[in-house]
Amino acid sequence: MENEKPKSKKKAIIFVAIIVIIGAIGGIYYAKNANIESTDNAQIDADIIPIRSSINGYVKSIHFEDNQLVKKGDLLLEIDDTELQARVMQAEAALENTKANLLAVKNNAVASSQNADAAVLSSETTEQNIAVSKARLTKAKEDYRRIKNMFIEKAATQAELDGIKAELDVAEAQFKAANNQFKASTAQSLGVRSQSEGQKSMVALAEAMIRQREAELILAKTQLGYSKVLAPCDGIVSKRTVEVGQFISAGAPLCSIIDNLHLSISANFKETQVGKIKKGQSVEIEIDAYPKMKLKGKIVSFIGATGAKFSLLPPDNSTGNFVKIVQRVPIKISLENLTAEQTKLLYPGLSAFVAVNTK
Repeated sequence: MENEKPKSKKKAIIFVAIIVIIGAIGGIYYAKNANIESTDNAQIDADIIPIRSSINGYVKSIHFEDNQLVKKGDLLLEIDDTELQARVMQAEAALENTKANLLAVKNNAVASSQNADAAVLSSETTEQNIAVSKARLTKAKEDYRRIKNMFIEKAATQAELDGIKAELDVAEAQFKAANNQFKASTAQSLGVRSQSEGQKSMVALAEAMIRQREAELILAKTQLGYSKVLAPCDGIVSKRTVEVGQFISAGAPLCSIIDNLHLSISANFKETQVGKIKKGQSVEIEIDAYPKMKLKGKIVSFIGATGAKFSLLPPDNSTGNFVKIVQRVPIKISLENLTAEQTKLLYPGLSAFVAVNTK
């Protein structure tokens, strides 16, 4: 009996010690993970850029293989540009023709303006002729009246009266002719002035036509540039859907480029977790495909709505029986300090485990 008591006491001490150790380990684990929010509902994400044709044509050559690394600006494929080059030449010729037409129209406008000025001067001259002929008519009338009175008083002969009457008739005819000439000159001046204004309008029209031809040339050159399809970014080109000699239409898919230099993590946290998660917090990341690879990141942004709201048929909780489901909020996480070797191993879509330090 005496031996059993020490044994019981020893067991009790060991039990208490185990409880203390377990409590300590639990406390350390809790303290370590109290400020950690984690999820395995995460994956690597990147921009996948679809490359499409901007013009119609036959594929002339292809300069890449599927899953090939390319640099921004690399030539991916060429579309036959024979017709496009002809359109550029047509646009250039049309522009040169329009410029020559503008020069001719400007010369005509200058000539019309000069003619209008000359017509104005001619009109002013005929107006002065009216004043001269009017003065002559007035003098002829006075002379005729004076000679007529003298003829009545037998102080002038019939020949003198007839001569002065003839001068009066000539003066009246000259005055009438001067008036008619002034009216004709004025009408001609107005016509020439209108023609000059019309030539100025033609100049404006020709200048507008040049701008149109320039726009057509820019469009033709732009279309010609579309015959060479270039890589929009560094990355991996994949999903080629065309072959040499194939006719493609504008908008047809050609291939896709994965921008593997700007990778990120899309993590879907429960709505009960996001309250502690803030922009800029540090994140530890593990990739399922490479368990030994430990990555670092930071919270970049929240998507602004739960994933359910972006689904094809979002749930409507106002209809039918309601069952509460914990929603997921997508969060974007940037990857930091990636090495070139790590970048080569990481592909969009790979599963990841993320742990956010919310402290």
